[in-house]
Amino acid sequence: MPQREYDLKHLLDSSNNAQVSLAISDLESGYQFLVRPDAPFHPASTFKLGVMMEVFHLASEGEFSLDELLLVKNSFISIADKSEFSLSPEDDSETDLYQRIGEQLSFRDLTRRMIIYSSNLATNLLIEMVSAARVTRFMQELGTNGLIIRRGVEDNQAYSLGMNNSATARSLMQILVRLAKRSVVSPAASDEMIAILQQQYYNEGIPARLPPGVHVAHKTGWHDKLYHDAAIVYPPGHTPYVIVVMTSGLSESDAAPALVAGLSQIIYRQLTE
Repeated sequence: MPQREYDLKHLLDSSNNAQVSLAISDLESGYQFLVRPDAPFHPASTFKLGVMMEVFHLASEGEFSLDELLLVKNSFISIADKSEFSLSPEDDSETDLYQRIGEQLSFRDLTRRMIIYSSNLATNLLIEMVSAARVTRFMQELGTNGLIIRRGVEDNQAYSLGMNNSATARSLMQILVRLAKRSVVSPAASDEMIAILQQQYYNEGIPARLPPGVHVAHKTGWHDKLYHDAAIVYPPGHTPYVIVVMTSGLSESDAAPALVAGLSQIIYRQLTE
């Protein structure tokens, strides 16, 4: 076994009772390293990758313009029983949008907030417009059956009934490989989505221990004892590679990001040195 793969396995084994899935794909060599890639997880906010892709997809189909305005509101319908619910700013990582209720913002602005700051309110506004079913269908068109979107965020009635989104490390890897190859919707749309992901505000996972100057286009997600990060990494002088780490059972505040950062550092060295 190559030393770096040994290091990866050793780090994974040291995660005690946590469940960890890992999926890596190097676009230049075709090398893949997979550890429990098809284990299903609650995706937390990583499912927002699929929502962004469907927004750009429907915009390309002419259903709306990315510059078209949407009314900002905080009232949504549960998929479980059609009851109304609203989101809590205290449970959202981006609170500015709650100060904009009653105003109109563009699809593009809401998409940026959903990805860069992981806004739950922006996510639900967008899902209401594009529909969870169409997001899932587009993920299938991109080549994966492992990313299933059923609802937006904080639909507690649906959550209690197990009506939840689901993702695997392989599924997130597959859609990010397509994005890295600039084949999601179009090269121009792919470039814009990558640029949005490169502005990610939460960088304690995959980018944390990489050398200065390495660009990372990624989306994090966390919830209770879940912590995930899914990324396209752009090493200088090297073609990009995709890395996805999904974890359950570790603290989102320290242990899980540290594990993800350590795995990311090892694979970066393996692929570039």
